[in-house]
Amino acid sequence: MPSSPTKIRKSARAKTAAAGKAAVPFSPLRTERLLLRPLHQGDAEALHRLVNDWDVTRTLAAVPFPYPRELADDWIASTIQDLDAGGAYHLAITGDEEGQEVLVGVIGLNLDPGARTARLGYWVGRRFWGHGVATEAAGRLVSWALANLDIDRISASVDTENPASAAVLRRIGFRQSGDGEADFPARGGIRPVWYFEVTRDAVFGRPEAPPEPEAATETGGKPMLLVVACALIDTDGRILLARRPEGKKMAGLWEFPGGKLNPGETPEAALIRELREELGIDVSATCLAPFAFASHEYDNFHLLMPLYLCRRWKGTPTGREKQTLAWVRPQKLADYEMPAADKPLIPLLRDFL
Repeated sequence: MPSSPTKIRKSARAKTAAAGKAAVPFSPLRTERLLLRPLHQGDAEALHRLVNDWDVTRTLAAVPFPYPRELADDWIASTIQDLDAGGAYHLAITGDEEGQEVLVGVIGLNLDPGARTARLGYWVGRRFWGHGVATEAAGRLVSWALANLDIDRISASVDTENPASAAVLRRIGFRQSGDGEADFPARGGIRPVWYFEVTRDAVFGRPEAPPEPEAATETGGKPMLLVVACALIDTDGRILLARRPEGKKMAGLWEFPGGKLNPGETPEAALIRELREELGIDVSATCLAPFAFASHEYDNFHLLMPLYLCRRWKGTPTGREKQTLAWVRPQKLADYEMPAADKPLIPLLRDFL
């Protein structure tokens, strides 16, 4: 199992990596067989029983053996505070046995303050080994984190004598990035580890053209993809951004609402349709003002994106496709990581508004 950051010990308070932003609310994550939820004090006894096992503890950095029972209480209390602060997400991995919730292990992420990175760690109780629990839990948390937290990369480290955990990381998209050392108190000191990392592109993929973009030119140019976007501006001068939800290309990045034109659609008609489908609002073509456009070359297509401004609409914008929404002041737009095609539009909006 990765040796950090899921350290079963009393730790200092983690600082939020999203300085100036509220912590991301967390709701339990489900997989086909598992539930990943916040820890509570009622988990302490089962947690202690599972982790106070030499075969488990020997693979974990910064974890003592034997593991004192009171340390479980202290550490769980620290995870609750860290979760509230948004600096770390340490979660119970639970399953169902004959209708009863059973603690299977622990998984967590520590966000690195001031950077768009996080560190993954997990462990699973010995009697649950060999059932794909670690792969299922780690894959779910990594996908959620890259789509919902202000991070672009997740790292992990693994004891070099733990190839099974290295295989788990590779199965969910991690690649080995180097070698190093870490302190393993249960093993008596410093031991060699492998470093791994995964990026958003590795999990969700890079943007790609739809099946039938406009044909490439005879000179060999890339296919052209035409999409349309809108900067909705409220009465306080804030702009609405939408975060691409988990499972979509470039999940986790913020963008202006909009989308691809259907055959025969005008940009205005496409934008009216997209705003209704994505946000549940009605916009009139007369309220859409052409503002600027973005032209960006991706790996296998070229994107052209007109941007419209809109200050009047009917209804309250709501994320109807499970996307998170944020009203952002123009001077704060650069704090939100956006696709490469959207970024050149930020200074234009900031200067105009």
